[in-house]
Amino acid sequence: MHKENMEDLRKLFIGLDKKVIVNGKGRIVPINFDNAATTPPFKRVLKKVLETSEYYGSIARGDGQKSQYCSDLYEECRNYVLKYFNAPVEKYTAIFVSNTTDGLNKLSNILIEKSDDIVITTRMEHHSNDLPWRNKCNLKYVETDEKGRVKMDELEELLNKYNGQVKLVTVTGASNVTGYINDIKKIAKLTHRCGGKIIVDGAQLVPHKKVSMISDDCEENIDFLVYSAHKIYAPFGSGAIVGLKDSFNKLEPDIKGGGTVQIVLDNHLLWLDTPEKNEAGTPNLFGAIAMVEAMKEVEKIGFKTIESNEKEILEYLIKGLKEFNKVILYGDNDNIDDRLGIIVFNIEGMGYEEVGERLAEIRAIAVRQGGFCSHPYTRRVLGIKTNDLQQYISKNGIPGMVRVSLGIYNTKKEVDIFLETIEYMCRRYLIRFKN
Repeated sequence: MHKENMEDLRKLFIGLDKKVIVNGKGRIVPINFDNAATTPPFKRVLKKVLETSEYYGSIARGDGQKSQYCSDLYEECRNYVLKYFNAPVEKYTAIFVSNTTDGLNKLSNILIEKSDDIVITTRMEHHSNDLPWRNKCNLKYVETDEKGRVKMDELEELLNKYNGQVKLVTVTGASNVTGYINDIKKIAKLTHRCGGKIIVDGAQLVPHKKVSMISDDCEENIDFLVYSAHKIYAPFGSGAIVGLKDSFNKLEPDIKGGGTVQIVLDNHLLWLDTPEKNEAGTPNLFGAIAMVEAMKEVEKIGFKTIESNEKEILEYLIKGLKEFNKVILYGDNDNIDDRLGIIVFNIEGMGYEEVGERLAEIRAIAVRQGGFCSHPYTRRVLGIKTNDLQQYISKNGIPGMVRVSLGIYNTKKEVDIFLETIEYMCRRYLIRFKN
């Protein structure tokens, strides 16, 4: 992307150039390379929230003008979400949740009816798409290969083995550790042919790639998609499940209370249809409108721009890190067509905590370090065998790495500053090591 276009893009955000104090001394503009965790907000997001706050009223609980305005706006947000993901209203609903973790827990609580329901997931998953299914169903795992990619042949074997018995396949659209993008259309087709439904954890995928719930081949349709607003440039604790209406209407909600029922008698009740039945309590209006405003801005920027800029910077970053013989890169850094702008590494002789702390202390660079709430996968990416894990932990602590994750506003200039800081840290370590 041309420099002037990138500068225009950065102007869409609030706080990118807000200086911070480093080591109690000078004030400098920080660099955020932790976008896989949380992204900064667009200016239009906060503007819309502020405008709406002047007309704030209860949602679907009153006939006052402000209440009606907010109720209509809330439903407009829902309809936009469905349109954004190409989800026909006759078949799909959008249920607002707090975040992806909340949404995946909700799905596990609603969709699992018996403890022997077979659910297939992978060892690539974030804890949020692993832990909610444990001890609740008959959970099967698909392994990853030596580079960290999901073993598709193993998934096929499991689906064929339990053909007709698989209830769900739940898989991340893209890894928050390595950035690998899974072929969700292929997984959907394999799942549907074996009689199951597919859930996609879209927390990392949605901010970077266009996702459609339906395809030309209906066997490739997505049944459930979950994502978070705070990873797509909107705060206020919101997210959504886009999923099949029939599944929600036929099963009881996981949370019960105000706004979920048509009538409650002493010994009987009648549920509303979804989505109301699955959104107990007063809705998070500001979260919904913040998320939708951010999605509108992303749509305006265009995924072609987002993807090309991200790929260019990722290639530049990988090339730069390969120059340092003390930097250990993980995953496949040669074939990156199936990668988001995420890279994980360690520096020989330095703990990942120290690397993260030094980057912040020296140059106000924010990265993530540790196991990324994906401990089983992180251990596999590091190449630590199961039999060696306990010994590794007793000697080194929880296995971890340092992660750089790009947003649509990051620049090559920021990468240059990052690489200069890494070079400085490597030199300092060499001096310390020699002494």
